[in-house]
Amino acid sequence: MATKNSEQYEASMLYKVRHSTAHVMAQAVLEKFPTAKIAIGPAIEEGFYYDFDLPRPLTPEDLENLEKRMREIIKSDERFERREVSADEARKIFHDQSYKIELIDGLESGNLDEDGNPTDEKTVISTYTQGIFTDLCRGPHVESTAQIDPQALKLLNVAGAYWRGDEKRPMLQRIYGTVWNNAEELKDYLWRIEEAKKRDHRKIGQELDLFSSNDEIGAGLILWHPKGAKIRKLIENFWSEEHEANDYDFVYTPHIGKAQLWETSGHLGFYKENMYSPVEIDGQQYFLKPMNCPFHLHIYKTSLRSYRDLPLRYAEEGTVYRYERSGVMHGLMRVRGFTQDDAHHFCRPDQMPGEIDFVLSFSLHILRSFGFTEINAYLSTKPEKSVGNQEQWTAAEDALEASLKRAGVVYQVDEGGGAFYGPKIDLKVKDAIGREWQLSTIQFDFNLPERFDLTYIGEDGQPHRPYMVHRALLGSLERFFGVLIEHYAGAFPVWLSPVQAVLIPISDRHNDYANSVAKKLKEKGIRVTVDERSERMNAKIRDAQNQKIPYMLVVGDKEMENGQVALRMRNGENPGAIDLEAFIQQALSDIEKK
Repeated sequence: MATKNSEQYEASMLYKVRHSTAHVMAQAVLEKFPTAKIAIGPAIEEGFYYDFDLPRPLTPEDLENLEKRMREIIKSDERFERREVSADEARKIFHDQSYKIELIDGLESGNLDEDGNPTDEKTVISTYTQGIFTDLCRGPHVESTAQIDPQALKLLNVAGAYWRGDEKRPMLQRIYGTVWNNAEELKDYLWRIEEAKKRDHRKIGQELDLFSSNDEIGAGLILWHPKGAKIRKLIENFWSEEHEANDYDFVYTPHIGKAQLWETSGHLGFYKENMYSPVEIDGQQYFLKPMNCPFHLHIYKTSLRSYRDLPLRYAEEGTVYRYERSGVMHGLMRVRGFTQDDAHHFCRPDQMPGEIDFVLSFSLHILRSFGFTEINAYLSTKPEKSVGNQEQWTAAEDALEASLKRAGVVYQVDEGGGAFYGPKIDLKVKDAIGREWQLSTIQFDFNLPERFDLTYIGEDGQPHRPYMVHRALLGSLERFFGVLIEHYAGAFPVWLSPVQAVLIPISDRHNDYANSVAKKLKEKGIRVTVDERSERMNAKIRDAQNQKIPYMLVVGDKEMENGQVALRMRNGENPGAIDLEAFIQQALSDIEKK
């Protein structure tokens, strides 16, 4: 189902420009490779792509030539003409295009749209023509190629893509491109692409020795190295302290559960394709857990609950396992085993507004503590297929929306975008280069309390069904760490830096003083190392900067005599000599302020 945001984008002028530019690119490709087979070419966020079956692999020089030809086509001011055609007429038009014929067959049967996506809507077959090129397409497009700025266009790269996403079907060449309103917007976008490459968490993770994965262990399974594990521990410690201060109870649950558990929860019915094959223990099937929720519900059920006991807040950093295709895994961002910072709230209906206010405020506080200042929210409402009665949905949606308003959070409504078991709020943060990342989710659930027959005894002495709120705040520790790496480009704030200071003795005779300073810093809780290598001072400073260490403390004769350190910062600033005690106070202040 399209979200309100995607519908708005598809109606925008920029979407039309990108969709139209994809057609211009296809025309240029067919001119260069007359025997090429064309597949689909949609507009996507920040650009467009088109899939081709070509006689040979494309080269960078091909992209340059195609881009040049596209600019010529754009300047020719060709109009985009729409026609509605029958399936038979469409087959005649695309008689030599096998992929288009397959799409036409799907359109005629009424179960696919022009991009090959499943649809329940009655489909009208239409084509768009500009100049000598005709494509099977539902649109929309600009009126003429002249509405595309040729200086705002760039072809980016070529990637492999299976036809219809099926690895048993032909591998096509997918050309990615981008186009913007003007050259300045393109320049800004290309800068962000280059900056994103520099910030790639996989590259920085290797350079800073933070984490790794390898085929012998298994794809999508992460090894946390000592420095990365230190940062993870600091995140976990802060997470735990904040939860404990806000009346959460910590729980721990197993990594596997009986098949019956996952049948009751609905996972075997709705989520089995994302679960790993079962193992047999004592004649019964067990599954690795894809989620923590069912275990938390069973903890709730171990006692008879009173209305006075609620709300209950169970929190767990629980490792879960989900099957991901090898082609979609990506560093820390998409893995097969990860730790969710799950929490589940059980409350009475009258407590729901207050719980939502609390969860939203708490989520915003945690995200801001990690340096994310731009946070947007998306309110997803009741879909066509859902459980629970309308009264429950209305109350839950109203509570979520009212809480967003009270918190002053910018939000958009995603009509019909909720899960079948309840509405939700997604919190997305913007990183240092403007990319949006979804982290926190606040999710109502009318389904699981019913499936697991959760109750509490009300003031009337009768059993009542509690409301349940799922809440993943950081999402997963792996993905959150990846986002942090890219947000800070590896230069973590002082409180999260695995090494906060390095002592750099100018010569061997300064080693004892450097170690005595390091001892004092450690006593104050500052993480410090001493670089006693037989290297030149400048080489040690350069290495420390490359390792993104916040403070470099150079010590020589003068510093030994005066009880000082010569302070250098990783950003290149050089404050110079400073009394040791003054530095300690500065560092502790920076750490405390996060």
